[in-house]
Amino acid sequence: MRQLARHYAYILPGLPIALFSLSLLLSLTAASIATSVIWLGALLMPITLLVASGFAELSRNRLRLWGAAVEPVSYRPSGPGPLGLLRLLLDPRRWLDLVFETLIAFPLRLVTFLVTLVWTVGAAAGLTYFSWSLFLPDERSVMQLLHLADPDLVPQSPAAQYLIDAGAHFLLGVALILSLPAVLRAAAGLDALLTTALLGDGGRGELFGHRLTRPASFTATAPDAEGDPSTASFSGRAWAWIGSVFAAVVLLAVGWPLTAVLYSVPVALAMVLVIGHSAAVVLTLHWVWPGLGLSLGASAGIMLLTAESGVPVWPWPVTALVTQCAVLVVAALTRPWYCAASGWCAGVLLTLVALLLSLPEMPDAALATGIVAGTVSAAVVVVGALARMWILNAGRLEAAERTSAEQDRRRKELEERNRIARELHDVVAHSMSVISVQAATARYRNPGIDAAAQREFEEIAGSSREALSEMRMLLSVLRAEDDAPTAPEPGLDQIDALVETTRASGTAIRYSGLKDAVPGANPAAGLAAYRAVQEALSNALRHAPGAAVDVDLALEEDHRLRVEVVNEAPPRPPKESAPGAGLGLSGIRERIGAVGGTVDLSPTPEGGFAMRARLPL
Repeated sequence: MRQLARHYAYILPGLPIALFSLSLLLSLTAASIATSVIWLGALLMPITLLVASGFAELSRNRLRLWGAAVEPVSYRPSGPGPLGLLRLLLDPRRWLDLVFETLIAFPLRLVTFLVTLVWTVGAAAGLTYFSWSLFLPDERSVMQLLHLADPDLVPQSPAAQYLIDAGAHFLLGVALILSLPAVLRAAAGLDALLTTALLGDGGRGELFGHRLTRPASFTATAPDAEGDPSTASFSGRAWAWIGSVFAAVVLLAVGWPLTAVLYSVPVALAMVLVIGHSAAVVLTLHWVWPGLGLSLGASAGIMLLTAESGVPVWPWPVTALVTQCAVLVVAALTRPWYCAASGWCAGVLLTLVALLLSLPEMPDAALATGIVAGTVSAAVVVVGALARMWILNAGRLEAAERTSAEQDRRRKELEERNRIARELHDVVAHSMSVISVQAATARYRNPGIDAAAQREFEEIAGSSREALSEMRMLLSVLRAEDDAPTAPEPGLDQIDALVETTRASGTAIRYSGLKDAVPGANPAAGLAAYRAVQEALSNALRHAPGAAVDVDLALEEDHRLRVEVVNEAPPRPPKESAPGAGLGLSGIRERIGAVGGTVDLSPTPEGGFAMRARLPL
């Protein structure tokens, strides 16, 4: 019951709202057009668009109350004052709202309202037919059908006729009431599907034959009794089909009777030619060359049949000229400019041929009509081509902005991943290296430990080396080459603690630090010096276990910091190659270079390794 109530609450108010919006918007639109001569319409039309957008938003809110997930639609900002009001005329979204509320909403909701009303009333009438049918005349509908089928099937007894008639209507009412939920669901779903599709936002490029931008698809989910969603998406091409079909129907409805009456063309021939000419508007949207060919063929037939009518507007009757301009507009908007230009040239050539064949009995106004037709159609082609170029450029600009935003997002993501990779390497790798060295040298620093403890330390050393190797693989995935320096954390005053922590692992370190704090030191330079010393000590622990290390920091006269970390040759080569991928040395170069310093990383003649850097403070 709640599903039925939800569908009724959505469908039944739709028709009164659509009727009110149709009458109001048509009145405002007509007043805007009528007063455009005195420029009053220029201010009245934006108000009309605002009203149309209000009704469109009401339709979206009704969809949301019904249960559809409709995303909000963004409009172009207008701005204050009369100029801001006039900017509303440049918003295509508001024009689409006006088209929907004036041309589509009323017939759509009229159909759904009538279907709902007929099904509901029919179900109620069929179920209660036995009570109120007593007041009807004797001619019962079921009996009439039986009499048409076979008069012998009609019983003679009035009571039997009543029972058969009431029973048939009752069964019909049962069928209607059982199918009512499905019918209401279909009617509400159709309304929601088209409303969501046509009031959503679509991409520009798809309408003009090029998928320049990714259309923003707004989906409407209408949960039914089983929970199955129905989705709909809108694109500019949908509006193109709607507009072209609507234009073709209007041109057919106007052109057929006018061609038959004013130009004395037989009704059947006028119908065939005008249908072909109007169908070319829709055909050109998908197949441009067949559409142009069909329009030219229909135009030639109309010229031939109207040549003897004596009407001065020849060789292009007004309805034929308007239809031909509609075909050229579709061609200019949907295809490159030369397609519409070719259609215009063919139309001009057709006009010249018709004028030459009509000599010497050519009507007086025929030449003027041909010139007007060529000029108007040329203007239509130029305006259509310029409009296509403008909208395509707008689509390309939108796509470029979206691509730029995506690239900026990816760049920031890579920078963040690189920062995480550097910090993981600088902090975790250093700590894991200390653990590995301490575990590997435990039996030398503590000769009295038993064999079981030695095996435990060896397992710890092996596990730490495996963890280091796996972390290197992780860093190779996270790290990017074009990374950027990050905000400073540790600095010069933490280097003493770093040296003491490393010295606790059993490594012999000769340390000569700064005597006093450096006032006004650049925090980024302090961070770079700290990370450089940290990585150099980690390299010494990994690649030269047991070797003595010299760490020297000094402030030079030009206010530059000299940092040197030199390890001697290892007393014996490590049993296993220490894990490493060169990321630490690369990080030293990047950090030192980022603050304007220089660094030299090279082996020493004695077999050790030296890191010598100079940083401006």
